[in-house]
Amino acid sequence: MTGDVHTLVGAYALDALDDLERAAFDRHLRECEACRYEADDLRETAARLADGAWSVPPPSLRESVLTEIANTRQVAPATVATAPARPRRLRLVAAAAAVVAVVAAGTAVVTVQEQRVREAQALATAAQARETRVRSVLAAPDVVIREEPLTSGGRVTVASSRLRNAGVIMLAADGAPPPGQVYQLWTIRGETPASEGALGTGQSASVQLVEGLPGASAVGVTVERAPSATTPTTPLEALVALT
Repeated sequence: MTGDVHTLVGAYALDALDDLERAAFDRHLRECEACRYEADDLRETAARLADGAWSVPPPSLRESVLTEIANTRQVAPATVATAPARPRRLRLVAAAAAVVAVVAAGTAVVTVQEQRVREAQALATAAQARETRVRSVLAAPDVVIREEPLTSGGRVTVASSRLRNAGVIMLAADGAPPPGQVYQLWTIRGETPASEGALGTGQSASVQLVEGLPGASAVGVTVERAPSATTPTTPLEALVALT
């Protein structure tokens, strides 16, 4: 509960208090006529703003409300003697502003959460599609598998399928390169090398799907300065001929 019980009137009107806080604020309302007027105004304004379109608030709304209250300058409540004389229109305007601020804060939190969920779902869908594609290449009836040792220890294996027009490069090194360096994969078409991605710092294993791999003549592995290079450094750690 916040330090000043008067500041809970907005959360109380929007039913954003837990059971203990609500019980304490109910006791406070029996003694504070100013807060009773404020709570009534907030409830009335919230009902008008809903206008038949209200939905169940998300579980995070309570925390958003209390955070908004903690970050918003609080105005001392009117005394019991002056509260009834406060112009009703001004009280409704102030109540509406408080409700809009709280609802906006809750909506912003929900929007951010929904965006993160969509991004996570997109990443999961892409990962699943990639895994399915890798399996289809490895299970292709015409798959050809070649492998070569790495000079620093370990192996690189290349599976290629013309039916799938794709291939899979599988790197399994005995250890990661020295600090500040990474393994990088390359395909060579004719005389031109093209990067197929670099591993992260400290990584020694990778499974890389390469579309159009049957059109390449070789696959190479190098050790490059992190995070990656635009041209391969010689001598190569491994070179797998595909033709």
